[in-house]
Amino acid sequence: MSPAMELSKQQRLGGDELDDDGRPRRTGTAWTATAHIITTVLGSGVLSLAWGVAQLGWVGGPGVMTLFAAVIYYTSSLLAECYRSGDPVSGPRNRTYMAAVHATLGGSKVKLCGAIQFANLFGIGIGITIAASSSMLAIKRAGCFHKEGHKSECHSSISPYIAIYGIMEIAFSQIPGLDSMWWLSTLATVMSFSYSTIGISLGIAQIIANGGIQGSLTGVAVGISAAGTSITVMEKLWRSLQAFGNMAFAYAFSIVLLEIQDTLKAASPSEVKVMKKATAVSVAATTIIYLLCGCVGYAAFGDGAPDNLLTGFGFYEPFWLLDVANAAVAVHLIGTYQVITQPIFAYVELRAAAAWPDSAFVSTKEVTLWPTRLRVVVCPLRLTWRTAYVCVTTAVSMLMPFFGSVVGLIGAISFWPLTVYFPVEMYMAQHRVPRGSIKWLFLQALSAVCLLVTVAAAAGSVADVLAEFKKHNPFRW
Repeated sequence: MSPAMELSKQQRLGGDELDDDGRPRRTGTAWTATAHIITTVLGSGVLSLAWGVAQLGWVGGPGVMTLFAAVIYYTSSLLAECYRSGDPVSGPRNRTYMAAVHATLGGSKVKLCGAIQFANLFGIGIGITIAASSSMLAIKRAGCFHKEGHKSECHSSISPYIAIYGIMEIAFSQIPGLDSMWWLSTLATVMSFSYSTIGISLGIAQIIANGGIQGSLTGVAVGISAAGTSITVMEKLWRSLQAFGNMAFAYAFSIVLLEIQDTLKAASPSEVKVMKKATAVSVAATTIIYLLCGCVGYAAFGDGAPDNLLTGFGFYEPFWLLDVANAAVAVHLIGTYQVITQPIFAYVELRAAAAWPDSAFVSTKEVTLWPTRLRVVVCPLRLTWRTAYVCVTTAVSMLMPFFGSVVGLIGAISFWPLTVYFPVEMYMAQHRVPRGSIKWLFLQALSAVCLLVTVAAAAGSVADVLAEFKKHNPFRW
C-alpha cells in the first residue's frame, strides 16, 4: 500500500483494526510469505544455472549451489530476528532493510546500506527485464526455427521486446504495495514451477536422446573443446568466477526479506518464527529445483550448456512447449520485478508523504475511467515516479541485453554486503554477541570468506561484461 493511501486508511480504522504500530492490521501468512520469496528467488537466475554447473563441473557445481543455499538460509534467519528491535514480540518494528540498519547499527552504515541496496535492486530490475524480454524473443525465434529449419539464423533484435515488457511493468507498477499483490505472487509462483518443470523435462528427454549423461567432474576443459572452440586458462578462471556470481544471484531475496516479513499478521510467539518457516520452505523448494535445472541441463548439453536454458536453443522441439515455458517465464518475472522494486517505490513515496503531507500530488483520489464507469484510486506521485523508474530500467536494459554476464555481476556485487555483512553485524549488535566468543569468531569467519567470494566473482563478471559490451550495438533494432 502506498504511504498516502496508508495514512488515509488509518484515519478511517478503529483501534481494533490496527496493529501495534498504528498501521492497518496485517493479514499475511507463512504461505503468502513463501509465495513472495519464491516469486523473488525462483526466477531469471534458474535459467543460467546449467551454464554455471558447466563451468564448475559435477563436483563444484552442485556443491557450490548447496553451499550458497545453506549460507542464504542462515543469514536470512539472522536478518529475520532484526525485524523487531528489543523485544521479539512487542518491540518496535523495522519495516524495511534500511530501517533495521538504522535502528541497530546507525551512523554512516545506514547511508552505505541504502546506496548498496537500491543500486542492487536497480540492477536486479535490469536483469529481470533482460531475462523476460529474452524469453519473449525466444517465442518468436522458436516459431522461426520450426518453420525455417534449425539451421536458419532467425536473428532478431531484443530491443522491441524490452520496450513491450517495460510498458507492461508500467501498468503493474501501479499496484500500491506487497500486501495488494499476493495474487500476483501466487500466479508467479505457479508460473515458476511450470517453466522449471518444462525445462527439466526437456533436459531429461535430451539426455535420453543423447544416450547418456554428458559433462565432467571439473567442467569446461582448457584447450580445444568437442565443439571446436578454444578455452584458455584465464577464460576458464573468469567463467568459473562468473558462475559463482550466477549462483549467488539465484538466491537474491535478503534485500526484501524484512519488507515481506512486514506483511505477516501478528503471530504467536512472533513473526520471526513464521518468517523462518517460510524461508526454510522457500530455500528448500528452490534449491531442489535449482539442482534439478542446473544438473539436468549440464547432463543434457555438457560443456555447451547455454547461459539461458530456455532461450539458448539447445532445445528446438516441441516448439509449442518452449513457447509455453517462455511465456510462463515472462509472466513470472512481471511479479518478480514488482516485488523487487517495492522497497525503492516505498522509500521515495514515504519521504514525499512526510515532506508534503497536504500536497495533492502525493495524496490519493478516486477517478472514473472514461468511457467506462470503473472507479480507480489514483496517486499522481505514484503514477509519475513509478513510470519514470520503469522507463529508466527499460532504457538501461536496452544498452546491455547480455543476460548471463549481467546476472553474474549483480549476484557478485550484492552477495556479501546485503546477504551476509549487514545481517551478521545487525544480529551481533542486537543480541550483544561477546567479542572473541566462538559464535563471534564463526560469524566473522563466515563474513570474511563470503567477502572473498564476492570479490572473486565480481572480477570474473566484470571481465565478461566488458567483453560482451564491445560486441553489442544498442541502436540496432
